[in-house]
Amino acid sequence: MLAISAGGGGAYFLKSGSSPSPVPAAEHESDGQESDEHAAPKKEKKAKKEKDSHGKSDKHGAADSGEVTYYKFTREFVVPMIEDDRVQSLVILNLNLEVDTSISQELFSKEPVLRDNIMTTLVKLSSGGRTLNSITDVDNYETLRAMILTNLQNEIPNGIHNVLILDMARQDL
Repeated sequence: MLAISAGGGGAYFLKSGSSPSPVPAAEHESDGQESDEHAAPKKEKKAKKEKDSHGKSDKHGAADSGEVTYYKFTREFVVPMIEDDRVQSLVILNLNLEVDTSISQELFSKEPVLRDNIMTTLVKLSSGGRTLNSITDVDNYETLRAMILTNLQNEIPNGIHNVLILDMARQDL
């Protein structure tokens, strides 16, 4: 009980008054130039942004259709490999999507539908037996990528550019 009280009291004093409050940005001005809280004059920051080669926009919340981001699913995809009506192995895939920033919120709200679409595609591919059985074949990666992308673009026609296979593993049972 004493240790808890001492810890709480110490935290209170460390939090409340030991360090001065940050100085407003207006007090950091030098030579009449405005600056942000990192003390770099805004003119210099603007010059740096103009030199940025990543195509970023200075506009707050700008979401042009040309800007690309990556959508990460909340969990991996686990696909059963069935032979003779019995699960022989499991294939685990970690996928991301390369998408326009303008549709990232739509993808978040439609994740269950997208996961269902991808799982249906993966189960179709696994029933053929060859695509997911040989996970070291590059042609199989391209087949997976192309079929998943085509089916996702049927669901969301614009904005999905590529399917990225980050990890793929097979566990025999």
